[in-house]
Amino acid sequence: MTRFQRGCLRVEPRKAGDTWVLRFYITRESDGRRVEHKVPVGLVRDLKSESAAWAEVDRLHLHQQINQPTCRGRVTLGDIAAHYEQNELLKRAHTTQYLHKHIIRDYLNPRWGRNVAVGIESLEVEKWLAALDLANPTRAKIRAVMTRLYSHAQKHKLIPRDQASNPMNWVSLESEASNHDPVILTPQEAWALVSEFPLLERTLTILTAATGLRISECLGLQWQDIDYNGHRILVRRRWIDGDIDGPKTRASGRPVPLSEALAEVLQTWQCATLYSRPEDWVFASTRMRGQQPRRGSMMAQDYLRPAAIRLGVKIATDQRFGFHNLRHSLATFLVNRKTDVKTVQSLLRHSNVSTTLDVYAHAIDDSKLAAQRTMMEAMRNPGMVN
Repeated sequence: MTRFQRGCLRVEPRKAGDTWVLRFYITRESDGRRVEHKVPVGLVRDLKSESAAWAEVDRLHLHQQINQPTCRGRVTLGDIAAHYEQNELLKRAHTTQYLHKHIIRDYLNPRWGRNVAVGIESLEVEKWLAALDLANPTRAKIRAVMTRLYSHAQKHKLIPRDQASNPMNWVSLESEASNHDPVILTPQEAWALVSEFPLLERTLTILTAATGLRISECLGLQWQDIDYNGHRILVRRRWIDGDIDGPKTRASGRPVPLSEALAEVLQTWQCATLYSRPEDWVFASTRMRGQQPRRGSMMAQDYLRPAAIRLGVKIATDQRFGFHNLRHSLATFLVNRKTDVKTVQSLLRHSNVSTTLDVYAHAIDDSKLAAQRTMMEAMRNPGMVN
């Protein structure tokens, strides 16, 4: 049985100045021999006594770390992030990889990358997140990625598996909700939105509004995915930032219904486009000679948002408005029309019905007024309540 080691402290001259160093033994992987290893604890000018240096060893949980089989000394958050990218992130969806790398490289590494992971304090992280000039959902994503890094580190025994080694257990945000409620369009507004659009943009917008397909799923469609005879659209791939990816989830890969009216809209576009073969993209880019689809972000910026503003839809300057709002609008319309929730969940291809109700379905003013009228009627006429 391996004996628990405490290590010993020595002062060594370093470039930054005299430094307290914790010396201990590790088992070298190449030959299995026990060899001495060193971990810098802190500068002597900051830790003026040996007892202060030992207190810093305890604060950084270095005792637990040096007794881990995979001990590498002072494991920084940057070390954990690199290990995560190499060993776990590659298994995730392309969009997740892009988002997590962006957060790690643009936010976490610049601020925390050189910090010893177990020495980071939860209150420090909270203050940092609160000071970021970002929307609440973005702060929540940054916190989620940082939490993921610590979970990964504990899973792979890069840091101890006790609660004290994971500061994210106590990090909270004042609010994770968006600063704005999603902009919801009525079916009439959605139809009016496309009245002056070119045929491609018109078809894409109607398809999104009627099916709830994500813009990446729409752009990933090929004509062979449109099953006119079977009255369905097959969701086989997504087009994201110039790359092809699979469906977001297993539920997302389920077919989407294709009504006669929507089929007519798609057939009109298929007859007009230069790229109508089964293997062609439904919304092919003419500039790229049909080799890849159009860019959804550009179409939202050039057509969707300006048209909504012209219609009088209230959109704040710093508020997002794009094709995903049409997905929210579809869910809201169907739920407020008393459509069976399981049907709405199936149409939107959500794995959980709670996502449909809590995130995508928003009560509109008429529904709220009707609910309040029902309550007032029940209070004024108790005898009418069964």
